[in-house]
Amino acid sequence: MTSTAVMSGQKLPFGQMLAAVLASGVQAVRGQFVFRTATWAGVLGASLQVVLVFLVWSAVYGARSEVSGIQQHDAITYAVLGALVAILFQPFVYDTMYGRLRTGAIAFDVMRPISAVPMTLAQQAGAAAAQLPAAGLGLVIGLLLGAIQPPGTAISAIAFTVSIVLGFAIAQLLNFVVGLAGFWTLEVSGAFHVYGMFAQFSSGALIPLWFMPGWLTDVLTALPFSSQVFVPLSIYIDQSPGKHTLTAIGSQLIWVLVLIVLAAMVWKRAIRRMVIFGG
Repeated sequence: MTSTAVMSGQKLPFGQMLAAVLASGVQAVRGQFVFRTATWAGVLGASLQVVLVFLVWSAVYGARSEVSGIQQHDAITYAVLGALVAILFQPFVYDTMYGRLRTGAIAFDVMRPISAVPMTLAQQAGAAAAQLPAAGLGLVIGLLLGAIQPPGTAISAIAFTVSIVLGFAIAQLLNFVVGLAGFWTLEVSGAFHVYGMFAQFSSGALIPLWFMPGWLTDVLTALPFSSQVFVPLSIYIDQSPGKHTLTAIGSQLIWVLVLIVLAAMVWKRAIRRMVIFGG
């Protein structure tokens, strides 16, 4: 394809576009393994985190088998899995979008025949996939320690799989929307760190929503963050899945659709702003 075709906004065939998006994701995976010391540190950190979370929550319960109606094994399973899920869901978008905005490389992304949106999301997914070895080892350690119990039922396992995929989609779409703030201000790292901490707390990754005050639980449940972690993990340990399980997954699906629309709207405004300032 000539440079003229690219500048004119000509689109690639779907097959080539899909291959390019997948290649971008694979490149992001490889990029995470460039620094081996950091990779091994991440693996070690995930394993240590599982052990520490297990010990802390075991100490919190002590000899009690139940607190606030939550069984000890359910709370510990939730807490350990929450720590592992947080490793995969942590924000990566500013590593790519933020850097390209600072250098001006985003202008070339916009001129390419593939939208920067799927490319950025593929890079986020690839960066998250690179954390699978660390999370996987943590999962094995958790199972060996007895910190993680198997799903309540086979239906819970299937529903959890669907729910965690939707939770990941919600997390990545939110990360992308927040990353687009860089079109209005070049310095978003501080705000992004605050967002990351707020997202972890509000999603229930640090503390299950069961143990929060009723009014705070109601507020956080109304936000999309709880659909990232709290909903999937609640489904995982649910001993009696039913209509409420489908309702929870349906709520996640609605959030995915809403965030897709929101991301598209913010992206269009961001591109318009770049064109205005770029002439």
